Amino acid sequence: MKCEELKETICAAIDLRQDRIVEAGEAIMDAPELGFKEWATADRVKATFEELGLEYEDKLAITGVKARLKGGRPGPTLALMGELDALLVPDHPRANVQTGAAHACGHNAQIAGLLGAARGLVDSGAAEYLAGEIVFFAVPAEEYVELEYRLGLVKDGKTTFLAGKPELVQLGHFDDIDMAMMIHSINMDPANGAMGVSASSNGFVAKSIRYVGRAAHAGVEPEKGVNALNAAQLAISAINAQRETFRDEDCVRVHPIITKGGDLVNIVPAEVRMETYVRARSREAILDADLKVDRALKGAALAIGCQVEIETVPGYLPLRNDPDMTQLFRENAGRLFGINQYRDYPHVGASTDAGDLSQIMPLLHPFMSGARGTVHSPDWHIADMNAGYIAPAKTLAMMAVDLLHQDENLAQDIVAKHKPVLTKEDYLNQQRAVFRNDVFAEV
Repeated sequence: MKCEELKETICAAIDLRQDRIVEAGEAIMDAPELGFKEWATADRVKATFEELGLEYEDKLAITGVKARLKGGRPGPTLALMGELDALLVPDHPRANVQTGAAHACGHNAQIAGLLGAARGLVDSGAAEYLAGEIVFFAVPAEEYVELEYRLGLVKDGKTTFLAGKPELVQLGHFDDIDMAMMIHSINMDPANGAMGVSASSNGFVAKSIRYVGRAAHAGVEPEKGVNALNAAQLAISAINAQRETFRDEDCVRVHPIITKGGDLVNIVPAEVRMETYVRARSREAILDADLKVDRALKGAALAIGCQVEIETVPGYLPLRNDPDMTQLFRENAGRLFGINQYRDYPHVGASTDAGDLSQIMPLLHPFMSGARGTVHSPDWHIADMNAGYIAPAKTLAMMAVDLLHQDENLAQDIVAKHKPVLTKEDYLNQQRAVFRNDVFAEV
């Protein structure tokens, strides 16, 4: 079959399975799991792969699942990805009441779209006409939550990094992949169009902070205490005082929270804990802001006379979308929504571990409508089943055909012209170097 005929056949196959695709997305929505704990979601992915006769590897980076569809001829390997995990939004109406996990970011739609693409490509017999391989990759732990739990995994030797894709890179599970893509849901605001691509997004490092003071009775003898909460409050003020030193073009975002403010109201707080991300659009800007945040944290400890412990860990690198893959997305998603619904979105201040992959291989992380509500909030949900679940499945599959079809095999050209920012080893060394523990106290 020619490329266009094959796309039509695949889309028809997906239409025949649309009830199953929507069912998968909604079932995952109602069974959210946090990162590195997505066992039930992974089982659902494996069951679909088994139904389709796809051999798979599982328990990759704890819960990841990877299946393979080999083309009729050799060629590049394209990974179609979906993220398994939810995040913490305990007041979401479909949250897990025990864990507070909720799919308030659309990862349930990513997995449904991934499985839908697999169904369409397998049911249509598309592999015969492709030169290369398609990897269907359900990846864990993109949402950067439960830092203490994940640091425990690192300290116990169960992971090296705190997120799924970096861990999979470290374990070598992307060594046999030449390029990758996925689709992220967005709110259906008509002004945003139905689909689009941001050229870039922020990277970040994460920090866990512990102020240690001295307890005392807050009513009887507060002068004998050292108030760790005052130090944390001063630190937040000092960070705020740095904001005018951040360049607008660097899109710096620092957003600390206090996770423990003390033990009892009548005791001077002796232990206070904080967390923060330090985000920016380039590694240089992240390092500059990171230095200023550490300076603010230590200065507050000096002012109050307490100790501060700062644990810094690698987050994600900035995202860079491949321009040739962007054009293919525009054309294929445009078949479904109308080409006039495409938008080139501005730089995004949020972060994704797809950014890490984008530093070492051609990658595309576009947006597609289908959701309503505010992302990461209680009102977020997939409102348009076709746009949220079926359209991503068709777009992923059609792009796979464009990239790997024997007539043109655009993937070969994209891989050949791509100039990675980092080698795998440089990437791993750079991220490992971020891990550090600093202790500062007045001498």
